[in-house]
Amino acid sequence: MSKDQLVGWALALISVVVILLYGWLVFFTSWDVLVLKLTGFAAVAGVFGILAWIGYTLATTPPPKPIEEIEKEIEEELKRLEQESQQAQQGAQ
Repeated sequence: MSKDQLVGWALALISVVVILLYGWLVFFTSWDVLVLKLTGFAAVAGVFGILAWIGYTLATTPPPKPIEEIEKEIEEELKRLEQESQQAQQGAQ
């Protein structure tokens, strides 16, 4: 059995155990309200934590350059390379 298959079976087994444990905690113990509160909090915190991370990333990332600026830089670079090429050809003659 390959390592990937072993990891896959381990994840599947752990998932089934967690599902059964969660079901037992919610339906067959007196901790049902606490378990549901913790689960709800973890879900909400996870979703809004991801949204906060996306918002922070958007707020701190500089905006992209306009296409006109990029085209202008490319044209300048091409002109510079063309001039260097012509100078090199003249120097070789």
